[in-house]
Amino acid sequence: MSERRTDRFLDVARSHGLPPFLADDPGVDSGHMIAQYTQAAIVAELKRLAVPASVDSIPSSAMQEDHVSMGWAAARKLRRAVDGLTRVVAIELLTAARALDLRAPLVPAAATAAVRDRLRVAVPGPGPDRWLAPEIEAAVDLVVSGGALAAAESVAGPLY
Repeated sequence: MSERRTDRFLDVARSHGLPPFLADDPGVDSGHMIAQYTQAAIVAELKRLAVPASVDSIPSSAMQEDHVSMGWAAARKLRRAVDGLTRVVAIELLTAARALDLRAPLVPAAATAAVRDRLRVAVPGPGPDRWLAPEIEAAVDLVVSGGALAAAESVAGPLY
């Protein structure tokens, strides 16, 4: 769902007035198109990781056990899935922040603005094309550290 929301932000036919790909100069700049490609690739991997490790079960211990041999693979797949999902959410956060800035002078809800403002400490707002990898990493750090949640909760109170 996160990747699909990002796709909608970037599609001029479905973004309700935002520039194509949230580009500074559509037709010349890529905007966040490459970030969405990254999300799509990660989501494809997440679908592959969603296949249970047990479908490739190999019995061990004289045909008595298979959970021991599959447990490690399942744990590794889970780690990769959590890392991938974190990156997908971070890219959505980055893209949503840019879309919010492009919607000015409209003002987002207080918690949404707080998260966007916290991101803006590390990531500049809209502008011409630039290398997005450092910005994606800053957004990933904001998600992993709990900074995005803390920013929202500073305004809205506990969210769980």
